[in-house]
Amino acid sequence: MMKLLVKICVLPLLLVFNLAVAAESDDIKALRLVLAAKMPMAAEAVIKATPIPGLYEVLAGANIMYTTKDARYVLDGDLLDMVKRQNLTEATRGIARTNALDQLGEKNMLVYKPEGDVKHTITVFTDIDCPYCRRLHQEMDQYMAAGVKVRYIFVPFKGKQSFDTSVSVWCAKDRNMSMDKAKSGEEIEAKTCDNPIEKHKQLASTLGIRGTPAIMLENGTLTPGYVPAEKMIKQMESLGL
Repeated sequence: MMKLLVKICVLPLLLVFNLAVAAESDDIKALRLVLAAKMPMAAEAVIKATPIPGLYEVLAGANIMYTTKDARYVLDGDLLDMVKRQNLTEATRGIARTNALDQLGEKNMLVYKPEGDVKHTITVFTDIDCPYCRRLHQEMDQYMAAGVKVRYIFVPFKGKQSFDTSVSVWCAKDRNMSMDKAKSGEEIEAKTCDNPIEKHKQLASTLGIRGTPAIMLENGTLTPGYVPAEKMIKQMESLGL
Protein backbone atom coordinates (compact mmCIF):
# COMPACT_ATOMS: atom_id res chain seq x y z
CA MET A 1 0.00 0.00 0.00
CA MET A 2 2.82 2.42 0.92
CA LYS A 3 4.63 1.75 -2.38
CA LEU A 4 1.39 2.48 -4.23
CA LEU A 5 0.96 5.79 -2.41
CA VAL A 6 4.55 6.78 -3.20
CA LYS A 7 3.96 6.02 -6.88
CA ILE A 8 0.75 8.06 -6.87
CA CYS A 9 2.61 11.05 -5.34
CA VAL A 10 5.68 10.78 -7.59
CA LEU A 11 3.92 10.22 -10.92
CA PRO A 12 2.43 13.76 -11.17
CA LEU A 13 5.88 15.25 -10.51
CA LEU A 14 7.47 13.07 -13.16
CA LEU A 15 4.69 14.00 -15.58
CA VAL A 16 5.31 17.73 -15.04
CA PHE A 17 9.05 17.24 -15.54
CA ASN A 18 8.56 15.13 -18.66
CA LEU A 19 6.16 17.67 -20.16
CA ALA A 20 8.67 20.45 -19.49
CA VAL A 21 11.45 18.46 -21.14
CA ALA A 22 9.20 17.67 -24.11
CA ALA A 23 8.65 21.39 -24.65
CA GLU A 24 12.38 22.15 -24.74
CA SER A 25 14.17 23.24 -27.89
CA ASP A 26 16.39 20.76 -29.74
CA ASP A 27 19.48 22.70 -28.59
CA ILE A 28 18.53 22.34 -24.94
CA LYS A 29 17.64 18.66 -25.35
CA ALA A 30 21.06 18.03 -26.89
CA LEU A 31 22.77 20.01 -24.13
CA ARG A 32 20.89 18.03 -21.46
CA LEU A 33 22.20 14.76 -22.89
CA VAL A 34 25.79 16.03 -22.95
CA LEU A 35 25.55 17.44 -19.42
CA ALA A 36 23.93 14.30 -18.01
CA ALA A 37 26.86 12.24 -19.23
CA LYS A 38 29.26 14.49 -17.33
CA MET A 39 27.13 15.44 -14.33
CA PRO A 40 24.27 13.09 -13.35
CA MET A 41 22.50 15.86 -11.41
CA ALA A 42 21.99 17.72 -14.71
CA ALA A 43 19.62 15.03 -15.98
CA GLU A 44 16.73 16.71 -14.13
CA ALA A 45 18.06 20.25 -14.15
CA VAL A 46 16.12 23.27 -15.38
CA ILE A 47 17.92 24.51 -18.47
CA LYS A 48 17.11 27.69 -20.36
CA ALA A 49 18.76 30.05 -22.81
CA THR A 50 20.25 33.30 -21.53
CA PRO A 51 20.22 36.68 -23.31
CA ILE A 52 23.76 35.81 -24.48
CA PRO A 53 23.65 33.72 -27.69
CA GLY A 54 25.09 30.24 -27.13
CA LEU A 55 25.11 30.49 -23.33
CA TYR A 56 22.64 28.48 -21.25
CA GLU A 57 21.62 28.64 -17.60
CA VAL A 58 21.48 25.36 -15.70
CA LEU A 59 19.63 25.13 -12.38
CA ALA A 60 20.25 21.83 -10.58
CA GLY A 61 18.78 21.86 -7.10
CA ALA A 62 20.12 25.06 -5.57
CA ASN A 63 23.17 25.12 -7.86
CA ILE A 64 23.33 27.54 -10.79
CA MET A 65 25.89 27.52 -13.57
CA TYR A 66 26.22 28.68 -17.16
CA THR A 67 27.48 26.58 -20.05
CA THR A 68 28.08 26.68 -23.76
CA LYS A 69 25.95 24.58 -26.08
CA ASP A 70 28.48 21.75 -26.16
CA ALA A 71 29.09 21.91 -22.37
CA ARG A 72 32.79 22.42 -23.00
CA TYR A 73 32.94 25.73 -21.14
CA VAL A 74 31.20 26.27 -17.81
CA LEU A 75 30.91 29.51 -15.85
CA ASP A 76 30.28 29.58 -12.11
CA GLY A 77 29.25 33.09 -11.10
CA ASP A 78 26.61 35.81 -11.42
CA LEU A 79 25.30 36.99 -14.76
CA LEU A 80 24.59 40.72 -14.71
CA ASP A 81 22.56 42.86 -17.11
CA MET A 82 24.35 46.21 -16.84
CA VAL A 83 21.72 48.04 -18.90
CA LYS A 84 18.76 46.97 -16.76
CA ARG A 85 20.92 46.88 -13.61
CA GLN A 86 19.68 43.38 -12.85
CA ASN A 87 21.38 40.33 -11.41
CA LEU A 88 19.90 37.57 -13.58
CA THR A 89 21.46 34.83 -11.46
CA GLU A 90 19.90 36.14 -8.27
CA ALA A 91 16.46 35.94 -9.85
CA THR A 92 17.04 32.24 -10.53
CA ARG A 93 18.37 31.73 -7.02
CA GLY A 94 15.10 33.15 -5.72
CA ILE A 95 13.18 30.50 -7.63
CA ALA A 96 15.43 27.75 -6.25
CA ARG A 97 15.02 29.04 -2.69
CA THR A 98 11.23 29.25 -2.84
CA ASN A 99 11.09 25.76 -4.35
CA ALA A 100 13.21 24.47 -1.47
CA LEU A 101 10.88 26.08 1.08
CA ASP A 102 7.86 24.61 -0.68
CA GLN A 103 9.40 21.16 -0.45
CA LEU A 104 9.95 21.59 3.29
CA GLY A 105 6.37 22.79 3.73
CA GLU A 106 4.90 25.28 6.17
CA LYS A 107 3.74 22.42 8.41
CA ASN A 108 7.43 21.91 9.21
CA MET A 109 7.95 25.53 10.27
CA LEU A 110 7.04 27.42 13.43
CA VAL A 111 4.60 30.08 12.26
CA TYR A 112 3.43 33.40 13.72
CA LYS A 113 0.31 34.51 11.86
CA PRO A 114 -1.43 37.89 12.19
CA GLU A 115 -5.07 37.90 13.26
CA GLY A 116 -6.23 39.77 10.18
CA ASP A 117 -5.35 39.37 6.51
CA VAL A 118 -1.84 38.20 5.66
CA LYS A 119 -0.26 40.89 3.48
CA HIS A 120 3.29 39.60 3.39
CA THR A 121 5.26 36.54 4.47
CA ILE A 122 8.86 36.26 5.59
CA THR A 123 10.79 33.11 6.41
CA VAL A 124 13.44 33.56 9.07
CA PHE A 125 16.35 31.20 9.61
CA THR A 126 16.99 31.56 13.32
CA ASP A 127 19.11 30.38 16.22
CA ILE A 128 17.36 30.68 19.57
CA ASP A 129 20.54 31.82 21.32
CA CYS A 130 21.57 34.32 18.62
CA PRO A 131 21.40 37.90 20.05
CA TYR A 132 20.22 39.53 16.81
CA CYS A 133 17.68 36.74 16.31
CA ARG A 134 16.24 37.64 19.70
CA ARG A 135 16.20 41.28 18.72
CA LEU A 136 14.21 40.39 15.61
CA HIS A 137 11.78 38.36 17.71
CA GLN A 138 11.20 41.33 20.00
CA GLU A 139 9.67 43.10 16.99
CA MET A 140 7.12 40.33 16.37
CA ASP A 141 4.26 42.64 17.38
CA GLN A 142 5.26 45.07 14.61
CA TYR A 143 5.16 42.31 12.04
CA MET A 144 1.80 41.07 13.27
CA ALA A 145 0.33 44.59 13.21
CA ALA A 146 1.52 45.05 9.63
CA GLY A 147 -0.09 41.78 8.51
CA VAL A 148 3.22 39.94 8.09
CA LYS A 149 3.31 36.20 8.64
CA VAL A 150 6.62 35.09 10.13
CA ARG A 151 7.79 31.54 9.50
CA TYR A 152 10.72 30.25 11.53
CA ILE A 153 13.26 27.65 10.46
CA PHE A 154 15.65 26.53 13.18
CA VAL A 155 19.38 26.68 12.47
CA PRO A 156 21.10 25.93 15.82
CA PHE A 157 24.58 27.18 14.97
CA LYS A 158 25.33 27.76 18.67
CA GLY A 159 25.75 24.05 19.35
CA LYS A 160 24.06 21.28 21.29
CA GLN A 161 22.29 23.50 23.79
CA SER A 162 20.74 25.54 21.00
CA PHE A 163 19.78 22.35 19.16
CA ASP A 164 18.19 20.81 22.27
CA THR A 165 16.26 24.02 22.99
CA SER A 166 15.01 24.10 19.40
CA VAL A 167 13.71 20.55 19.76
CA SER A 168 12.06 21.42 23.08
CA VAL A 169 10.32 24.42 21.51
CA TRP A 170 9.07 22.32 18.62
CA CYS A 171 7.82 19.58 20.94
CA ALA A 172 6.07 21.96 23.34
CA LYS A 173 2.27 21.92 23.58
CA ASP A 174 2.24 25.62 22.66
CA ARG A 175 5.19 26.14 20.34
CA ASN A 176 4.76 29.89 19.98
CA MET A 177 4.59 30.48 23.72
CA SER A 178 7.60 28.26 24.24
CA MET A 179 9.47 30.16 21.51
CA ASP A 180 8.62 33.48 23.14
CA LYS A 181 10.04 32.25 26.44
CA ALA A 182 13.17 30.80 24.86
CA LYS A 183 13.80 33.98 22.87
CA SER A 184 13.56 36.03 26.05
CA GLY A 185 16.18 33.87 27.72
CA GLU A 186 13.84 31.88 29.95
CA GLU A 187 14.44 28.21 30.55
CA ILE A 188 11.81 25.95 29.03
CA GLU A 189 10.88 22.39 29.80
CA ALA A 190 13.11 19.89 28.01
CA LYS A 191 11.12 17.77 25.58
CA THR A 192 11.77 15.40 22.70
CA CYS A 193 9.58 14.21 19.84
CA ASP A 194 9.69 13.72 16.09
CA ASN A 195 10.89 17.05 14.75
CA PRO A 196 12.15 18.70 11.55
CA ILE A 197 15.27 20.35 13.02
CA GLU A 198 17.71 18.19 11.04
CA LYS A 199 15.74 19.01 7.88
CA HIS A 200 16.05 22.68 8.80
CA LYS A 201 19.82 22.37 9.15
CA GLN A 202 20.10 20.54 5.84
CA LEU A 203 17.99 23.15 4.07
CA ALA A 204 20.11 25.98 5.47
CA SER A 205 23.25 24.21 4.28
CA THR A 206 21.79 23.65 0.82
CA LEU A 207 20.89 27.34 0.52
CA GLY A 208 24.32 28.43 1.73
CA ILE A 209 23.11 30.10 4.91
CA ARG A 210 26.06 30.54 7.24
CA GLY A 211 24.68 32.90 9.86
CA THR A 212 21.51 33.95 11.61
CA PRO A 213 19.17 35.64 11.32
CA ALA A 214 18.66 35.28 7.58
CA ILE A 215 15.39 36.62 6.20
CA MET A 216 13.82 35.32 3.01
CA LEU A 217 11.03 37.17 1.21
CA GLU A 218 8.24 35.60 -0.82
CA ASN A 219 10.15 36.08 -4.08
CA GLY A 220 13.17 34.23 -2.71
CA THR A 221 15.25 37.33 -1.98
CA LEU A 222 17.57 36.47 0.91
CA THR A 223 18.77 39.12 3.34
CA PRO A 224 21.57 37.98 5.67
CA GLY A 225 21.61 39.54 9.12
CA TYR A 226 19.18 41.52 11.22
CA VAL A 227 16.99 44.17 9.59
CA PRO A 228 14.64 46.35 11.68
CA ALA A 229 11.00 45.35 11.20
CA GLU A 230 9.98 48.81 9.98
CA LYS A 231 12.64 48.74 7.26
CA MET A 232 11.83 45.17 6.21
CA ILE A 233 8.11 45.96 5.93
CA LYS A 234 8.82 49.01 3.78
CA GLN A 235 11.06 46.90 1.55
CA MET A 236 8.29 44.35 0.97
CA GLU A 237 5.80 47.09 0.20
CA SER A 238 8.18 48.74 -2.26
CA LEU A 239 8.66 45.40 -4.07
CA GLY A 240 4.91 44.91 -4.26
CA LEU A 241 5.03 41.58 -2.46
